[in-house]
Amino acid sequence: MTDSDISTSAGRRTEPTLFSAVGRSYFPIAFIARMPFAMIVVGVLTLVVAGRGSLSLGGINSAVVGLGTALFGSFIGAAADRWGQRHVLLVVGVLNCLALAFMAWVVFSPLPDFVVFIAAFAIGATSPQVAPMSRSRLVDVIMAALPQARRPKVLNATMAYESAADEVIFVFGPFVVGLLATFFSPVAPIIGAIVMTLVFVTAFALHPTGRARSAGGAAGLGERAPAKGMFTPGVFVVVVGVFGVGMVFGSTLTALTALTNDLGRPEEAGLVYGVMGIGSAVLAISVAAFPSSFSLWARLLCFAPILVTGSVILASSESMPIIVLALLLMGSAIGPSLVTLFSLAAERAPRGRSATVMSMAGSAIIVGQSAAAAINGILADEQGTSTAMAVPMAASAIVFLAGALNLFVGSERRTKRSAQERRALVDGEEI
Repeated sequence: MTDSDISTSAGRRTEPTLFSAVGRSYFPIAFIARMPFAMIVVGVLTLVVAGRGSLSLGGINSAVVGLGTALFGSFIGAAADRWGQRHVLLVVGVLNCLALAFMAWVVFSPLPDFVVFIAAFAIGATSPQVAPMSRSRLVDVIMAALPQARRPKVLNATMAYESAADEVIFVFGPFVVGLLATFFSPVAPIIGAIVMTLVFVTAFALHPTGRARSAGGAAGLGERAPAKGMFTPGVFVVVVGVFGVGMVFGSTLTALTALTNDLGRPEEAGLVYGVMGIGSAVLAISVAAFPSSFSLWARLLCFAPILVTGSVILASSESMPIIVLALLLMGSAIGPSLVTLFSLAAERAPRGRSATVMSMAGSAIIVGQSAAAAINGILADEQGTSTAMAVPMAASAIVFLAGALNLFVGSERRTKRSAQERRALVDGEEI
């Protein structure tokens, strides 16, 4: 063995990995810390229905939670980009616990409904943006600590894991709410969310990876890009696509609840819904094995039609076996679509604005979920279950539309990049 071979072998052994860069405790903490965010929409719905005796009021409050997240989620991400995730998460975590505690009290108080709306809005507005901040942290670590040649593959695998984690959490969040509300009381999910926020969101905030600001901030990696860089067609398409996925989640859960209630087995709604989430999580993880030649724009155009097809089958049948197959088909498309959308978000985030863009995309999920759950609940009550079962088709169509629009956005970006490369080549020849 030559000296160069020994040197190369030693370099491989000392080359950092993502796990060595973030530490073993990071992924379990970041995983559980997302749970309160996934519990709040269904938790608020359950609590308000139990305390105020109105399904429509509960649905509206869930939508108000989403409204609060929509208006303030990106501001929380922007604050993290500016002052660092640690301080921002600690502050919003405490505020969110106070808002949750206030909701648990006010629902059973004699105060009017508009005070309950204020509590719901405060819950959404102060929700810790753990999932998008985790993505932002990992992107920054990958770009700063890993060799350039390995970054694309590791980034793809990381986005696959993060999306799979979101899938699992958004399925088991409502499941945990149901268990706590059934075996204890409707207040139990809110108390559980408070405890998990205090323990795991705090642990996530205090983790060593939370010290630095987002790349391009004060971490010494350059100045942050102007805020207008976030308001581009490329970022807009990503937010629309993720919003559509959130609508699929919310509308499908509500439709299945209406269907199983008609069948006299309402307790099975969560179990049937879990079929979609499990398939989605499995396929999301498999994205890490996709070849680099399978580009992001092509993935979105490939899987979005599958999602639409599954939703059409779901709306056209009342047979439970066929519905389960339709949910499996939808899940097989949702996972890769969500991974692709967040990979595009990471790619298009301006320098120093990673947490903000990820928060915009992450907020879009909860907004889509809560809005679709509220709207579909009203449709199920007024128009019947068949109408509610058709709403996931509209939600899936939004994801497909985002994929089609992304084709044009990506084509424009590739054209600009080629023109820049040609200009750089000409300039180099002139020199």
